[in-house]
Amino acid sequence: MVADGMLTRKRYREVPPRVDYELTERASELMPILGELARWGYEWAWSAPRSSEAIDIGAIFRLGPGLLQAARDLNGSVELNVSDGKEGGEAASYSLTGAGDAVAIEERPAEHPDARVTGNTAAWVAALSPEHDRSGLTVTGDRAVAERLLEGLTAGSSHAAASTVPRVPYQ
Repeated sequence: MVADGMLTRKRYREVPPRVDYELTERASELMPILGELARWGYEWAWSAPRSSEAIDIGAIFRLGPGLLQAARDLNGSVELNVSDGKEGGEAASYSLTGAGDAVAIEERPAEHPDARVTGNTAAWVAALSPEHDRSGLTVTGDRAVAERLLEGLTAGSSHAAASTVPRVPYQ
């Protein structure tokens, strides 16, 4: 994808080695399309995760800029924390920032977020499921900004489901 002009690659001289990939402007133009494809999948393919499946909540968060097209009036930043989101059970943090007509995501804690939303993987699955059960999530800071973001991530049409969680079978 780097060769096709969809990603830029930045390599750091660190131990352990670290490489960052970032979407180019060309790839960013696809986010609304990816968001609509995800919504279609949420609507037509939702099923509860099976016990043998790994769950990547970050995959939904990474689609935030595409999913939040309808929530363009989101102004502010929200840190999303998955307490057991990384391999080995470590926490994973994502920062979604809305300003004007743009929504950006970074896979790191926010410096000064307007709100923080925290939960384990099971709580996030429940929150992003068609039932939108957010009782397992903890919200601190500006609740209105956090709710606007969560509504944008789970907004769907009139069919059965509004959201799903990408799953990868264990091997």
